[in-house]
Amino acid sequence: MKYLKQSSIHIILILGAVTMVLPFFWMVITSFKTIGEVISSTSWVPNQINLDNYIEAWEIVPFPRYFFNTAIIVSAVLVGVLITSALAAYAFSRMEFRGRDFIFMAFLATMMIPEPVYLVPAYLILSSLPNPDYLIGLSQKQNWIDTYYALTIPWMANVFSIFLLRQHFKTIPQDLFDAATIDGSSRLGILWRIVAPLSKPALVTVALFSIIGSWNSFMWPLVVTNSEDMRPIQVGLAFFAQEQGTDYHLMMAAATFCTLPLLILYFFAQKQIIQSFARSGLKD
Repeated sequence: MKYLKQSSIHIILILGAVTMVLPFFWMVITSFKTIGEVISSTSWVPNQINLDNYIEAWEIVPFPRYFFNTAIIVSAVLVGVLITSALAAYAFSRMEFRGRDFIFMAFLATMMIPEPVYLVPAYLILSSLPNPDYLIGLSQKQNWIDTYYALTIPWMANVFSIFLLRQHFKTIPQDLFDAATIDGSSRLGILWRIVAPLSKPALVTVALFSIIGSWNSFMWPLVVTNSEDMRPIQVGLAFFAQEQGTDYHLMMAAATFCTLPLLILYFFAQKQIIQSFARSGLKD
């Protein structure tokens, strides 16, 4: 009976894994096909490996510029998220102040608001903010629209990251905080010297989620950018879906080399992700 139960669990896990991997496998296989094979062929395996799709996809769209913009966005948002999330999570988990739980619940409530609801208000706010580069004569853009400010600053605070780090910080023994306080350490000193080193798996997980979110962002950059020089890679992928038709073979080739960096990053960080979620459910 025990063997049957374990076998059933393994079968379910294998089926789930196959279901998750199948779209990626189809994407990679399609990236090697010609447009004729994509439309007419019922076979998953291409007649021959066609690497020209990758070259054409890379050249037809200015992906070097898109990757550069994406790298700037990912880096800036990552630094901002780590700083704001760690500070807020520490305050919500270890500091006593009036309205702490209410404010935290209000933060969580914002996660229920879908992005299309605040797109227009956010756009109007950014269009009314003066561009610092314009004020000092470094740019011709008078507001934040079509600038790195609009692509990065609104996303430097993430509610889910605050929640995840708060849950992790609550698992750290209180004795460590008491000992550091007796030694005269400040709150920032405790956060930097004690909490951060003990929270590396959680911080790596927050960093990974921030990178993935910024890398895959599409709707927001599409709304707040006007020029091609400011667009990230996900907006560039939309080039292959035109009114005249979709170049599936080129889109899949572009999607493959745009997804590859995230897959490599995940394989290096999966251990920290598992450790983070395993500890986040522990109690004091």
